[in-house]
Amino acid sequence: MGMQVGGDSGEDDVVSAINTTPLVDVMLVLLIIFLITIPVATHSVKVSLPKDRSQATKTQVNNVVLAITPDGRVWWDQVPLRDRADLASHLDKIAVQTPQPQIQIRGDAKVRYEAVGRVVAACLHGPNYNIH
Repeated sequence: MGMQVGGDSGEDDVVSAINTTPLVDVMLVLLIIFLITIPVATHSVKVSLPKDRSQATKTQVNNVVLAITPDGRVWWDQVPLRDRADLASHLDKIAVQTPQPQIQIRGDAKVRYEAVGRVVAACLHGPNYNIH
């Protein structure tokens, strides 16, 4: 009694079927991991988040726009200011107005933040604050 392996030609036959068993095993493991981690990912503490109330800035006629150029120069609306005394005199003039105008400070993207900070501080602390 003998057993014949292979074909008559003496060469091994090529099996062209794909073995999907390892693929199914990997997919089942990933599915189990996914099902276990879902409750952990969705668990969160309930908090009341703040609502966004930002609105587009509306420039009214009596509002003041302070612009700061990349070189640090300050402009009051369309008029360049010479120094901090000039800014102080402008601030003194609008300080007595009723209702108070809104001051909008706009700094160029390339201006040093120090220059913008000095203008903000001058508006907050009054004319005695040094901006240059």
